[in-house]
Amino acid sequence: MKYAARIGTLALVATLSGCATTNNPNDPLEGFNRAMFSFNDTVDQVALKPAAQAYEFVLPNFVQTGIGNFFGNIGDLWSAVNQIMQGRIETGVSTFMRVAINTTFGLGGVLDIGTEARLPKERSDFGQTLGKWGVGSGPYVVLPLLGPSTVRDTAALPADFYGDLWSYKRPVGWRNVGSGIRIIDKRAQLLDASNLLEDVALDKYDFVRDTYLQSRQAKINAGRHKDDEDDGSAAPMKESVVKP
Repeated sequence: MKYAARIGTLALVATLSGCATTNNPNDPLEGFNRAMFSFNDTVDQVALKPAAQAYEFVLPNFVQTGIGNFFGNIGDLWSAVNQIMQGRIETGVSTFMRVAINTTFGLGGVLDIGTEARLPKERSDFGQTLGKWGVGSGPYVVLPLLGPSTVRDTAALPADFYGDLWSYKRPVGWRNVGSGIRIIDKRAQLLDASNLLEDVALDKYDFVRDTYLQSRQAKINAGRHKDDEDDGSAAPMKESVVKP
């Protein structure tokens, strides 16, 4: 159901693209994006942020850490699959080992034994995989409730959903409760950063957009540079944010 809504959003974005104007070539949908950003920010201020503050106030730090580790361990499995699809075999195998160790010896991932075993955590998704394969990011898009994205990363969302083991959790009631806790936990981890953003950013929209685009590109380029160091190939070709 929610993916049908996302497809509808993309159709709306395509419709609005003809009338949206902007001076930023990476953001031709700025008018639509700013409206959606304002909507998301309102939902966050009214619902998500207060829930995250209550979550942080009520739960001890070790419980919050355990919850974050548990869902992070689930996500690491899909990260490993993407790293292998990107041709980063060594990194993918290391992430698989991290999942195996945390699941076996870390109480299902509640304890992060992998980091202590010097198996670093590196998050990867299918949007990054497409970028590694040379797919251009396309215009910047702000999705309802989901926030910053690009056309490429939005198109990759169904694969990320089906690659998430928690989406198969049964019964559905437990899955929904867990998904809600997962969202609140992630928001709680960003409380300090969001407070700083509200204090220092002259234009929150511009700051979030530029940070997102730079961060996504840096992750894709980091993987390319690491591969080149491993195999001795030529320097990687950089991807433009908007593919010509």
